[in-house]
Amino acid sequence: MKEVFFFDSMLTPKIITFVYWLMLLGALFSALAVRYTQGEDGNLTGCAIIVFGAIGSRIWCELLIVLFKINENLQKIANKSE
Repeated sequence: MKEVFFFDSMLTPKIITFVYWLMLLGALFSALAVRYTQGEDGNLTGCAIIVFGAIGSRIWCELLIVLFKINENLQKIANKSE
């Protein structure tokens, strides 16, 4: 518990997975909304929203995780030099 209160460990990487699933659900619901409001014209648009929404969500979450991994590795290097 001390690690969380004194910022010795990061909490956000644990939350990113949850946010990723929320973003996937958001893409799915958006695609369904487009599909049912635009009729047959929305089929292709709905599919594009699902595909690009899933890919975009994954890329965004992976970039965030990379930033936190860089932070962890820099902390390891700093602790070794002390």
